[in-house]
Amino acid sequence: MSMNELMNRALSAAVDSAAPLTVELLRDLIEPSELPEPLGISEVAELLGISAHTLRYYERCGLIDVDRDGLEHRQYDSAAIRRLVFLTRMRLSGMPMRDLRRYVELVDGGDRTVPERLEMLVAHRDAVRKHIRELQLSLVATEYKIATYGGATGP
Repeated sequence: MSMNELMNRALSAAVDSAAPLTVELLRDLIEPSELPEPLGISEVAELLGISAHTLRYYERCGLIDVDRDGLEHRQYDSAAIRRLVFLTRMRLSGMPMRDLRRYVELVDGGDRTVPERLEMLVAHRDAVRKHIRELQLSLVATEYKIATYGGATGP
């Protein structure tokens, strides 16, 4: 199942139940039992909707450690996939690579770095919320123009 399919399931579940999209909902959708282990690079790329090149780049940048099999092929375990899900969501939401690198350094630094990680994520959440508001205003402006040209607005 690809990341797009997982996100579509999450969004459908939120719409169908009139419940908000929550961390718990996403956690429920990404069950380790649904992900065969270990996965190769092409399977992980397809699952996450990113390129194998991006996965190799994340590895070179030190964002992810990946085990290798006897033929030196990458083998992604569930922990690596969970980290990649997080990393890809953060990149999609606009988190810069330098911040991702810093966040991973902090995670690898252990529990003593939790306050700094929390601070980073709160700041990022605030930036994402601001961007969502800006996108909502852009959507309203677009729908206004569509209506001006006689088109239908809405879903």
